[in-house]
Amino acid sequence: MAVSPRGVPGSARSAGRGARPPQPATPARTAPIEQPAAVTRAGRGHRPERRVGVRGQRMPRSARRAQLLAAAQEAFVECGYHAAAMDDIAERAGVSKPVLYQHFPGKLELYLALLDQRADDLERELRAALASSTHNKARVYATVEAYFAFVTRAGSAFRLLFESDLIHDSTVAARIDNAFRRCAEAFADEIIADTQMRRADAMVLAMALTGMAQIAARNWAVFESSVPHDEAVKLVGKLAWRGLGGFPRSGDSPEVSVTEAVTTEAPSAD
Repeated sequence: MAVSPRGVPGSARSAGRGARPPQPATPARTAPIEQPAAVTRAGRGHRPERRVGVRGQRMPRSARRAQLLAAAQEAFVECGYHAAAMDDIAERAGVSKPVLYQHFPGKLELYLALLDQRADDLERELRAALASSTHNKARVYATVEAYFAFVTRAGSAFRLLFESDLIHDSTVAARIDNAFRRCAEAFADEIIADTQMRRADAMVLAMALTGMAQIAARNWAVFESSVPHDEAVKLVGKLAWRGLGGFPRSGDSPEVSVTEAVTTEAPSAD
C-alpha cells in the first residue's frame, strides 16, 4: 500500500479530499419578532404621531363630517384660510386626503360649511336668550351675554364669523351678512311684538344692538380685557338697555316711529 509523504495512505487521502470533519449541530435560528409597523416607525421618527384610534376606523358619515369640521376649524383659526392646506386638515383629522374630499370637494366648500355651522350656533344662542325671559331688560342683557358666551367658546370659533380673512370673497361675504341679518331679525321680531314699531325701524335698532354686542364681545376677547366676563356683560347690557328702554311700548303709542320715539325722555332708572 502506497504511503503518502505525510504518512497518510494515498487511497484514504484521495477519498477524503476536501471533506471537513463533522461539526457539532447548531440550533436553528428563529425569526425575530416583528414589531407592528406603526410602532417601529414611530420609534424611529419616520412619521409624526397620529391621534389614537382615528386613522383606519370606520365612522358614521355624520360623525366623520363633524371630525373633519373640527380639524378644519382648528387649521383655519390657527393659520388663516389661505395658509391652511387640505393636507394639513387631513393630517389633523387623522384621515387621508381622499377621505376628506369625499365629504368636501374643496377648501372653500369646507370653509363655507364651517361658517354655516358657526352662524347657526350664534343664531340659536341668541334666540334662546330672547326666549329666556318675558322682561325686556332681562332679554337685552341675555342677548349681550349670548355674544360674550360665543366669543369665549373653545377653539376661538368666533373668528370665522367676526374676523374672516376671506371677507372679500362674495360668497363668503354673503354668508356672513346673512348670519348677522338673521340675528338682527330675531331681535327685531321681539321689538315689533312689544312696540308695534315699523319693521324697517325695528331692524335698524336690532342691527345697532346686535352689532354693538358683537364688537364689544369680540374686542373684549381679542384684546384680553382685564374686566371679568360678567362685569363686561353688565356694562354693555346697561348701555344697550338705557337706549332701548327709551322707546315706548305698544300700549303707550301705536305705530311708533324712530323720530317720535327719540323725542320721548328716557327713564332715569336702569
